[in-house]
This record gives sequence, C-alpha cells and structure tokens, in this order.
Amino acid sequence: MDYVIPSEVVAEAGQLARKKAELSISSMLVRGMLAGAFLGFATSLSITVETQGVPPIVGAILFPVGFVMLVLLGLELATGNFALFPIGIMSQKVRWWELLRNWTWVYAGNLIGSVLYAALFYLAITNCGTNDGAAVGALVKQIAQKKTLGYAAVGGSGWVAALVKGVLCNWMVTAGAVLALTSRSSIGKITAMWLPIMLFFALRYEHSIVNMYVIPSGIMLGAKISFRDWWLWNQVPVTIGNIFGGAFFTGAALFLAHGPQTAPTPKLVPKLEPALAQQNEAGV
Repeated sequence: MDYVIPSEVVAEAGQLARKKAELSISSMLVRGMLAGAFLGFATSLSITVETQGVPPIVGAILFPVGFVMLVLLGLELATGNFALFPIGIMSQKVRWWELLRNWTWVYAGNLIGSVLYAALFYLAITNCGTNDGAAVGALVKQIAQKKTLGYAAVGGSGWVAALVKGVLCNWMVTAGAVLALTSRSSIGKITAMWLPIMLFFALRYEHSIVNMYVIPSGIMLGAKISFRDWWLWNQVPVTIGNIFGGAFFTGAALFLAHGPQTAPTPKLVPKLEPALAQQNEAGV
C-alpha cells in the first residue's frame, strides 16, 4: 500500500533522525546550504508572482516547490529537524548532543546557502547593481522592513508576535516534513507536503530559513535594516518559535499520540487460551 499509518510514520521519523545524526559536518553544511538556497528560489518566485497583479494566494500555492525539492533530494532543513530529532530523542534513537550538533551545523548551512542565494538574486534583478530591482526589489524591501522594523516599532509586543508566528509557522512546516513519510510514492509525498507548507506561507507566518534570504535581500536592495535589527527583531525570536512549534506541537505531540504503546497485560493471555481451545473443539 502507498499509505503509511501514523504509528509507522513516527517509527520511521525516529529512524530518519538516527540517520541524520550520523551525517558528517561537511555533509550537513552542504545539504543545509542547498536547502537554504532552494527555499530562497521558492520565496523569490512567490514574490515575483505577487508583483504581477495576482492574488497573494497564488504565490502561496507555488511556494512549496522549494520544500518539495529539498525533501526529495534528501537535503537538510533545520526547521524540519526541529521535529524529527525530538522524536528520535523520545524513541531513544538519538542523544541530546547529537540533536544539538545537527541543529547547529544544519542551521549554519541554511544560513550560508540563503545569504549566497540572496546575493546572486540581488545581482540578477539589479543587473549587477545598475538598477534598483524594479517592482520585485521594492516588494522585497517592503517585506524585509515589515519583518524587522515593523516588529521593532511596537517593542516587546512585536518580539513576542514574531515568536508566536514562528511557532505557528513551524507547526505546519514540520507537519509537512512528517507527512512526507506517509506515502511511499513520489506523487503521494509531494501532495502530502504541499498542503501544510502552502498553509503557513498563505497565512504569512514566520520561517527562520526563509527570512535568512528575505531580510539580507532587502538589506542589499537598500532597506535601512541593521544586522542588529535582523537578528534581534526577527531571526532570534522566530528561530525560538520555530524550535518550540516543531519540537512540541509536532515532534512530541505525534510521538505521544502514535508512538510505542504499552503492551497488554500478559496475565490476561493464559486465561483466554482455555476458552479459545473449548470454542475450537466445539467448532465455534
């Protein structure tokens, strides 16, 4: 059967976390860089489409293409691992230091790949700095400012809002990462992943890896955003929110719902056997 039942999905997620824990640092960095770049491609596609006069939902429908590409190619996305590794911990397949090792190096790889794509994107849409990027450049700047200076303008409430949006975002992103395990076929995996990823993007929640592309792009295009603005008012609270949403609302919740269950009490089994034997003899 193509469909994989939830209990088997949770078991497979634990095994996947074990495999990810065994990756070398260089592998995590390269896979993380590619994943960050692919999400940058998908985000810039959605932004470009929005400048063409179509409803924003069209960009949200298209955005999951980047997530699908990185999952099918076996790349590393920190936000997805924020759910998989807690499942590995709870199923005793991964140790805490392995979780921290993976999250650190993959996050670093995602950052490098995202910023690298942001730089190439800037060179592409500005003809190597000879123009301002036109409508696409203006929208990228606007989004970057909203994600940083917009939160800063309301102080602590803005910081908490960024964190909450990070929680809600990665609840759906990690649901997509786990849903990819519910099918054995490529088309099944794509369909299952597409739905929650589209949902978070359409609702404009905050994804730390997407923001690694959007905010540096805005800065390169002239947005008055400092490095401090980027990390204090977005990257830090959003990352914390992404960790919480992935680890607790997806990882821990699914393990508690579908993880290993307590076996039936053995004492009941011998009492049932004589009755079953009598039924068999009676032809029941």
